[in-house]
Parts: sequence; C-alpha cells; structure tokens
Amino acid sequence: QLQLVESGGGYVQPGGSLRLSCATSGFSLDYYAIGWFRQAPGKEREGVSCISKNDGSTYYLDSVKGRFTISTDGSNDVVYLQMNSLKSEDTAVYSCARGAYYYCSGSESYYAYWGHGTQVTVSS
Repeated sequence: QLQLVESGGGYVQPGGSLRLSCATSGFSLDYYAIGWFRQAPGKEREGVSCISKNDGSTYYLDSVKGRFTISTDGSNDVVYLQMNSLKSEDTAVYSCARGAYYYCSGSESYYAYWGHGTQVTVSS
C-alpha cells in the first residue's frame, strides 16, 4: 500500500533545530521524487524542498537555503528534512508528497500522493 507518513514535528524556540522524517512505503525512491511542502495558517501551501534519489538533485525554497537539508536513507526509503536555525516564520504544517516521476517539480499538481502532515511551531 502506498503511504507517506511524516514525523518529527514539534515545538522549538527560534534558533533551534528539528529533523522531520517522511517514511514511505509501496514504492521505491529510486523512481519517484519526494517533496516537502508547508502551509502556515492563512497562507497558501508552498514547496520547501525536493529530492530526487535517482539523479541526486535537490531543490530548496530561497528562504530556507543554508538552513534546511533534505536527504534520503538509502536502505529504508525514508526522506529527512533537517531544519536548523529555525525562525518563527517557519511555523507551519509540513507535509511530504510523492512526485509523478523521478525528477523534482515546483508544481503542486505534480505531486499526487501526500502524507497527513506534521506541525512545526517555532516560538519563544
């Protein structure tokens, strides 16, 4: 059964770190890109990062470059999003999604399968 399950969200102070996990099943990361998205209250969902295990490419939203790192666990088909130097504006529900093919795309419609999301709250 195809599934994506996020974990690792929580409450952290500004400047802190969290590592999100996206556990996948029912397909291989060798053939499909995985994207991380977030949606803050009252705002549209935005793409944060994406990884293609197939060609090694990654993508980052400008506002998270240098702070977030996306990676895969080669043996367990888990995708991680390491988030450092967190800011209050990073507060959102973070979701992972599977792309239609192995390469990343900035279009939400390219991602047909989604997890339920995990809440990240950055506040002092």
